[in-house]
Amino acid sequence: MPKQTVLITGGAGFIGSHLCQKLLSSNYKVICLDNFITGSRDNLESFLQDKNFRLEVCNVSNYINIPGKIDYVLHCASLASPKDYLDFPIQTLKVGSLGAHNALGLAKKKRAVFLLFSTSEVYGDPLEHPQKESYWGHVNPVGVRGCYDESKRFAEALTMAYHRVHKLDTKIVRIFNTYGPRMRHNDGRVVPNFIDQALKGKALTVYGKGRQTRSFCYIDDLVEGILRLMVSNQNLPINLGNPHEFSIMQLVKLVLKLTDSESKVVFRKLPQDDPQQRQPDITKAKKLLAWEPIVSLETGLERTISWFRR
Repeated sequence: MPKQTVLITGGAGFIGSHLCQKLLSSNYKVICLDNFITGSRDNLESFLQDKNFRLEVCNVSNYINIPGKIDYVLHCASLASPKDYLDFPIQTLKVGSLGAHNALGLAKKKRAVFLLFSTSEVYGDPLEHPQKESYWGHVNPVGVRGCYDESKRFAEALTMAYHRVHKLDTKIVRIFNTYGPRMRHNDGRVVPNFIDQALKGKALTVYGKGRQTRSFCYIDDLVEGILRLMVSNQNLPINLGNPHEFSIMQLVKLVLKLTDSESKVVFRKLPQDDPQQRQPDITKAKKLLAWEPIVSLETGLERTISWFRR
């Protein structure tokens, strides 16, 4: 039986590159699209020479024309860290709207399955806890984070429109705080920030009082959930994340312990619209995908710290 082909936009990024690697090891052909605004060729180094892997340098906010048969289109391209989408708000809006439109158009043309990488940020600063997929969210559309939040909400609406109007087989994954090897040390997200600061002996920067909570999912667990969703018959959004909730100060203490660092902690003003709570309800993923994360935060941080040391 011929190998199926998966096209991944943003395949040189943190999550995208791990997906490329997992798909190649699972007997798929992979086409990676990236313009390297935040992705890196280094993330692809271990499989760039694989005959089943192809890299196309392009901006998915422009028309996408890829010859040949494609079975799955995964729209992973995104400026997902606060640092990135605050620096590039217009590009963030474009990749979430025009990029999603172009990727959906390609899937429609190829009669491929389409999977949108959405985010827990569609829930905003939630008034429901934990967050179920049925929750509509509490988002500030004109705040500084609106470029990211609303681009993802638009992409979800567009994906469902293609599903209903064009009968396209679409999936939507809402990703909660994922971490692991290949994150950039200057990514701006809390896990790489703390690890980088601790390893360099710098003070760990905590925004607010550190009481806000997050649920941290290790990259291997997330990739497994995405692959199960990709081949499933589920068309409505599904949360993928770790339901164990930690405060930012709990994360600080664990990173300091695992890095054996004597770094101090400094407190800064909380950014605008920063969510106070983030915890996924993964009942649907457990029931429909037989999935739940298995890597503990301590184990995942140990692996990530080891990669950062190298």
